Amino acid sequence: MTKVWINGKLFDKTDAKISVFDHGLLYGDGVFEGIRVYSGKIFRFREHIERIYESARHIALEIPLNREQLMQAVQDTVKVNAKNDGYIRLVVTRGAGYLGLDPARCSDPQVIIIVDDISLYPAEFYDKGLTVVTASVIRNHPNALNPRIKSLNYLNNILAKIEAVRAGCQEAIMLNHNGEVAECTGDNIFVVKHGVIRTPHLVAGLLEGVTRNAVIELAREARITVQEMALTRHDVYSADECFLTGTAAEIAPVVQCDGRPIGNGKPGPITRQLRERFHQMVRGS
Repeated sequence: MTKVWINGKLFDKTDAKISVFDHGLLYGDGVFEGIRVYSGKIFRFREHIERIYESARHIALEIPLNREQLMQAVQDTVKVNAKNDGYIRLVVTRGAGYLGLDPARCSDPQVIIIVDDISLYPAEFYDKGLTVVTASVIRNHPNALNPRIKSLNYLNNILAKIEAVRAGCQEAIMLNHNGEVAECTGDNIFVVKHGVIRTPHLVAGLLEGVTRNAVIELAREARITVQEMALTRHDVYSADECFLTGTAAEIAPVVQCDGRPIGNGKPGPITRQLRERFHQMVRGS
C-alpha cells in the first residue's frame, strides 16, 4: 500500500489525514511541486526543491525543514514506496487555523509527500497529437496571483480545463491580460516556425516549468534556435509544429487548435527529435 509522508511520519494512504481547518483546504493557501522519478532517479530534483522554496517565500510561508532535510524526506518516501518510475507530489500547506484569512493565526505548516504512479496521456496522443482550444478564462494577472507561484489555488487552471474537456479536447491555451499566449492549464507551450522554436517569455505570466527549461537546453544542445518572446494565437495557428511540455506530459505534440490544423496536422520532426532526446536524457535509452 502507498505510504504517505506527513511531517516526519509515514501513514498508509487511507490513514493520511490533515485538519479540516487547514488553510490549504479552506483557502488553497499553500504550495506544491510535481516531480518525476525515472529509473530510480528523481528528475531535476534540486530545481524542483528550489522552486517550492521560492513559491513559499513569495507567499510568506515558512517551510519547517531546510532544503537538505526536505530532499532526504522525499528520497526516503520514494524508497519506502519502491517506485522505480513514478510521480512525487510534494505539498506544503499553511496549517490549521481559524475560519478567517489571517495566516498569522495558523500553526504548524503541513509538509506532505505522496509517491504514486503517474497518469500520462494515452500513447495514441503522442503518436497522433493532441487537440487544444483557446480558453475564455485568461491566466491570472501577475499582480493578482503571479503564475510563477505554484500554489494550491488552481481554480484559474481548472476553469480553463473544464472548457477544454467540454470542447472534446485534451488541453486549453490560456491567454494573459494582454491577449498573448501564456501557457496551457497544466503545461507550457512551444511552437516551431521555419525551424525556430518559440515559447512565451516568463513576463507573459506563466509558470517557469522545470521540463520547459530542460527542453530549451536540449534544443540548444542540438543547435536549434530557441526564442522566448511574445506569442499570439496567430503564431499558434500559423505554426509548422506545436508541442507542450510538463512533468506529466513530458513532450506532447499538438496538431490542432480551435479547429485549425497545425502544420500538416501531424506531429512534426523537431517535436519528435526533442521527444527522443528527452527520453535519452531521463531513461538513457
